Amino acid sequence: MPPTAERRLLTQNRHLDPGPKPLSKIRTEDGRRRAIIEALHPCIDAGRFPIKRTVGDCVGVEALAFGDGHERIRVLLLYRKVGAPTWREAPMIHAGNDRWQASFTVPELGQYAYTAVAWVDRFMSWRHDFNRRVDESDRARALRSGAELVAAAAARAAGSPARLLRRFAGGLETGASLEERAALANDQELEEAMQAHADRSLATTFAPELRVVVEPLRARYGAWYEMFPRSTAAQPGAHGTFADCIARLPYIAEMGFDILYLPPIHPIGRVNRKGRNNTLAARPDDPGSPWAIGADEGGHKAIHPELGSEEDLQALVEAARFRGIAVALDIAFQCAPDHPYLAAHPEWFRRLPDGTLQYAENPPKKYEDIYPFDFETADWHALWQELRSVFQHWIDRGVRIFRVDNPHTKPFAFWEWVIAEIKRSHPDVIFLSEAFTRPSVMHHLAKLGFSQSYTYFAWRNTKSELESYFTELADGEGREYLHPNAWPNTPDILTEYLQKGGRPAFMVRLVLASTLASSYGIYGPAFELCEGTPREPGSEEYLNSEKYEIKHWDIGRADSLAPFIGRVNAIRRANPALQSNAGLRFHPVNHDALLCYSKATPALDNIVLVVVNLDPARPALGWVDLPLEALGLPADRPYQMHDALTGARYSWSGRYNQVTLDPASAPAHIFVVHRFLRNERNFDYYL
Repeated sequence: MPPTAERRLLTQNRHLDPGPKPLSKIRTEDGRRRAIIEALHPCIDAGRFPIKRTVGDCVGVEALAFGDGHERIRVLLLYRKVGAPTWREAPMIHAGNDRWQASFTVPELGQYAYTAVAWVDRFMSWRHDFNRRVDESDRARALRSGAELVAAAAARAAGSPARLLRRFAGGLETGASLEERAALANDQELEEAMQAHADRSLATTFAPELRVVVEPLRARYGAWYEMFPRSTAAQPGAHGTFADCIARLPYIAEMGFDILYLPPIHPIGRVNRKGRNNTLAARPDDPGSPWAIGADEGGHKAIHPELGSEEDLQALVEAARFRGIAVALDIAFQCAPDHPYLAAHPEWFRRLPDGTLQYAENPPKKYEDIYPFDFETADWHALWQELRSVFQHWIDRGVRIFRVDNPHTKPFAFWEWVIAEIKRSHPDVIFLSEAFTRPSVMHHLAKLGFSQSYTYFAWRNTKSELESYFTELADGEGREYLHPNAWPNTPDILTEYLQKGGRPAFMVRLVLASTLASSYGIYGPAFELCEGTPREPGSEEYLNSEKYEIKHWDIGRADSLAPFIGRVNAIRRANPALQSNAGLRFHPVNHDALLCYSKATPALDNIVLVVVNLDPARPALGWVDLPLEALGLPADRPYQMHDALTGARYSWSGRYNQVTLDPASAPAHIFVVHRFLRNERNFDYYL
């Protein structure tokens, strides 16, 4: 059952500091714990929320740890798969100024826990002091103290380690010259044995345990293609089916997309159905908006009868999987007036004072064909369970990715509960949050469990806007839990840039979305066919929007961007640097329209440099300034720039190099950078 309000409140506030304990409540042994772990990172909201990683990722952890006085401390990173009986340990390396660092990998889906433990390392403190002593009598006395420490460790050990430590203890105390005993004190084998059997009785453990949620690779990296199934029929005027979608798969695969996202596939309400261009009066042949969910044929667990059956959907899922494509479904928790829920559960919906149902509004927008759920209903337990069962219904039919419509208009507590419930049994499920809302709300939804989030990318157009926003996404605290998904267009969003910039504008936005973010998507075929006509000036709605009518797209048009999109996605697949949001760095260019940035893998074995002309109407020329040392590039010899878009190769040298981009032909370069090397036979080659 969903948690009670009281339990949720306790959960939300468990990280708060209750203040100092009275001395009488502090146990005697607590006062002898001299190591302090003041902070452990990454840590989200004092441990209230987990960080996110994908399978195989490395989790870098840093602790701020110290002790009183001059004695050395030892710090270990502890980690384990949640549910595992024991911790695994990794030594944390001192990185200066009381900072300690270590890492661990997460090879499986699910949740991992991590924390740190620290204690005063009496043996290493003793060794440090011993090596500073000069007087022979001092050194002799110190060796006897060291022998006592080693003998105590031998008592904690068993078997061959205990015998080894006893031999070391005897050797430190008697039977050899001072020089030989001093060498024994610094023996590496002794150090390893002492570390393996350290006295941790007074160790300090960081609390609370921190968590990392491990998701599939597609939670971090993927190319999404949105398509209305009803608009896929081969003949104009016909209603598309899942079989038509299967016939469209080769086209989608050739463009290199990993995820096929379908808007709602459910029966569409007839009451208050919207007509073309969102008019209130629908004609008899108007199909209505797919987001007006539910009719006599069923609701959120039913399929629009003209699309096909559940078996047809499963055939699509399998056919897509065969081509390396996952099918994502839209989940929109709202109902058409004739949805079965309204008759079966009228208590789940809000009514106005006159008794009529309250339809959805976002002034000045009105959605007369949609009724929102009332999450404050007294029957909220049953409502939550039913909505959870909607996800489970489609999971049982092979779907593992969900794009969630407007999650910010539903309670945060519901999302935290339902995502945790689903992931407990199905850790491979991915949730994309479609929340174009305030940053704090967008980030909170990501903390609650959404795998990915839409972004403000569509409205970031200038050089400074793009640099500032993507630096925040790549380097801000949100990088630990928010995986951005950049979309240049959606069925609801046709920006002014695309309306006025023509074909070059679509190419520019495609390159930016696909290289600035490791996950991106387009609404097609509107995007590749450069559909840019708004419903009216100043509107971001499409004229003759596909949301309200069936379209017939000529996907074979000669001017389609499909080949260009396919090339860009092939570049993404071939370059690991573009499959992560880490490693993004912007570089100066002395032209306001030229944006330059690079992405690199941690070892710098894959470096991609992108230069984009943001002005879709005019050529731009500028000088790029690259940090050679940071990118591992030579300062004293050339390096090769391979434009993966065109195949052209350029020899660059030094920090400053000139770039010219004409949007009429090529508005961007996507360079794969190769260091220029010379082999033992003095032949030139590129790495």
